[in-house]
Amino acid sequence: MKKTLFGLLFLFIIVSANAQLKSPAEFLPNYGKQISQYHQVEAYFRQLLTESPNIKKQKYGVTNEGRDLNVYFISSPENLANLDLIRNNNLSAIGLSNTKTEKIGDKLIVWLSFNVHGNEFAGTESAMTIAYELVNPDNSVSKKELENTIVILDPCINPDGYSRYGNWLREISGKKTHPELSDREHMEVWPGGRYNHYIFDLNRDWAWQTQLESKQRLALYNEWLPQMHVDVHEMGYNSPYFFPPSAEPWHEYIEKYQKDFHNTLGAKMAGKFDAENWLYNTRERFDMFYPSYGDTYPTYNGAVGMTFEQGGIGAGREILMENGSTLTIKDRLTHHAKAVLTAVEVATSESEKLIEGFRNFMTTSRKNVKGDYRTYVLKSNPKLEQMAVLLKKNKIEFEYADASQKANGFNYQTQNSQRFTIEPNDLIVKVDQPKAILTQVLFEPNQVLNDSLSYDITAWALPLAYGVEAYALKSTIAIKTKTSIEIVAPILPKSVYGFYIPWNNRISAQVLSLLHQKNIKVRSAMKKAIFDNVVVEPGGLIVSKADNSKIPDFEKTVSEIIMVKKDFNFITSGFTKNGADLGGENFTILKAPKIALLSGKGVGSTEFGAVWFYLDEVVGYPVSIVETGNFDRLELTKYNTLILADGYYDFSDEQQTKITEWIKSGGKVIAMNNALSVFEDKEAYSLSLFESDEAKKSSEKQALDKLLKERFLDYQSSERRAISASIPGAVIENVLDITHPMSFGLGSVYYSLKTDDRHYSLLKNATNLAYVPLNYKSYGFVGHDIKNKLNNTVSFAIDKKEKGEVIYMIDNPLFRGFWENGNLLFSNALFLVN
Repeated sequence: MKKTLFGLLFLFIIVSANAQLKSPAEFLPNYGKQISQYHQVEAYFRQLLTESPNIKKQKYGVTNEGRDLNVYFISSPENLANLDLIRNNNLSAIGLSNTKTEKIGDKLIVWLSFNVHGNEFAGTESAMTIAYELVNPDNSVSKKELENTIVILDPCINPDGYSRYGNWLREISGKKTHPELSDREHMEVWPGGRYNHYIFDLNRDWAWQTQLESKQRLALYNEWLPQMHVDVHEMGYNSPYFFPPSAEPWHEYIEKYQKDFHNTLGAKMAGKFDAENWLYNTRERFDMFYPSYGDTYPTYNGAVGMTFEQGGIGAGREILMENGSTLTIKDRLTHHAKAVLTAVEVATSESEKLIEGFRNFMTTSRKNVKGDYRTYVLKSNPKLEQMAVLLKKNKIEFEYADASQKANGFNYQTQNSQRFTIEPNDLIVKVDQPKAILTQVLFEPNQVLNDSLSYDITAWALPLAYGVEAYALKSTIAIKTKTSIEIVAPILPKSVYGFYIPWNNRISAQVLSLLHQKNIKVRSAMKKAIFDNVVVEPGGLIVSKADNSKIPDFEKTVSEIIMVKKDFNFITSGFTKNGADLGGENFTILKAPKIALLSGKGVGSTEFGAVWFYLDEVVGYPVSIVETGNFDRLELTKYNTLILADGYYDFSDEQQTKITEWIKSGGKVIAMNNALSVFEDKEAYSLSLFESDEAKKSSEKQALDKLLKERFLDYQSSERRAISASIPGAVIENVLDITHPMSFGLGSVYYSLKTDDRHYSLLKNATNLAYVPLNYKSYGFVGHDIKNKLNNTVSFAIDKKEKGEVIYMIDNPLFRGFWENGNLLFSNALFLVN
């Protein structure tokens, strides 16, 4: 009798526990009908944590707006109790950890990422259903899968964007849905919820890690390195579901086992979707090339990375599709849940292949080098301080030379193989390391593009991005090395004449920003000056006691600010050996910028975000952000700098005149990309698409001839014909006017990341700071029809107008925040162009 009572009691406890584990629909009253608020998502996962032994939480960071970033480990209780052992075993197998235990066998690690784009909210909604199904004790399939699998689930990569979109949608929603396309819930307002706080696209930031969310997430990701990563997205609401295989181009370094799994999974997914009569597509649009996506970055780190895309952007709560069906939130999250759970199912069934493939990818590539080069040498340069930070974020090993040695290598800037000398403090990156493939992908000069219909930029070699002299070597080198560079700070005397801050990387701009904000006067060298044993290069900053006589405790105050710039120095006299004395024309006092940045309707969201992020986070400088709709209320006389990020500005004639008169009175405009149309072919400005009327007529004739020829061509190849006139993203050589302050610190040549086909002839009556020379060098895809048109076109120029100027930036030097030499170029425009 006692045994019977005990059995009934045990059964009651089990049933009660199961009853307490609620599905999302049971926990959230409007689940599948309205977007869940972020705190509701967190509350649901707290419920799972309380009621299930199969889930464990780790907070890995906080967003710019103070929201928690969390992942949830889902597995068997035994596995969850041994997570650190499992993690170390995984890393030990590929040479990234010295800790290994035989107590725990091999476990498959699957990482699921949702909602990198905030307005693709069905991802986060589905994450709750997926988590529930994985921990549900009544789900025998999941229970079996979790015995040897660790699922790491990140329900919302971008909580700030998700909340921005969610707050807006809830605010404008009525009690009834509005499926008609004209309703406001299908017309998201600027800047949209897709992006993070700084209006950055986090799905382009995996490798570069410029953003806070990316830095924190990738730190955790690189501690685990899963065998499979699923990146869950949404696209236009009329689009059928996309799942693997991905489209071409596939990077040539991607292994057969990764492609095979795409095919295996695709076949399984197709069967599941066919059974539900759901539409889908594969091998279209979403390729595997650019290294900073949520599918490619994991792939280059040994995983099988993939993108899932559900139609849904702009759908709101419900929308009428072009086929006459309606699409609801529930439809969208249901499709995602089916797809992701299928991916987990297939991964567990193929776990041995995935684990073996992952380990081979990370180990054999060290010796069997896939690319042409085995070593990369970057000549000592202050910009490498930021390069080292990036390499450490990505767990890429590097050292510094501690001896001199001759070598032969491919010069990135000249595109020639030549003999050079490796010297102490040169940075050396060897392919023979656990991150061999990622290293090659980021450093290889020429990426092989097997299909020019790429979804994104096609070149990104880090030495070009950082503007440093670099060489790619086909052999390994044996040379004495060290792990760091020691810079001995100068010993300051009790009294100094002035401080010298070299202008050679982003830290120089950060220091100048702080000095301006402390109202400390700063001079900048227009040409080289030699003070005793201190050589001041062009652009170098001097903070003198003479200019700052009212600053108390001058030495202490200034040294505390500039100490972050490790190569600072001091001068004991204003007299120079070469006649460029501190009180002469060579050193001009820099004006502190007072900046207005336009935002809102017509302004490119991410392009605005790039400028805002640069000012707020890279150099930490104050800016007033003004909506374009409030431009008439803007008192320009209170500012000396106006920044027009890429966009389409609809200024009236009166507003245009207001800007012109302000410029003539001493204002500076920095205009980027399409913002140049404000000044293009206007009487007061030098900017023109063509150098002469004859050149314009010739171009128009060429365009007409092309149209006439295309009348006889077929429709099917029209898209491929169009790319012959395009530049999806290539790196283009530019000749620099090295005498102008806007070029200081950049080097002798500037490689610009060009992301569109916009081009202008060399300007007359203006300074062509950087231009594309005849027969220029380039990396990445440049369409055949546009290639020759770029010869002798300007990329950056300064148009002086009486006391002020317009700085034209045809290319965006702040694109995605990772082009480090572009950061310095923008700093020059902002701070050094007076």
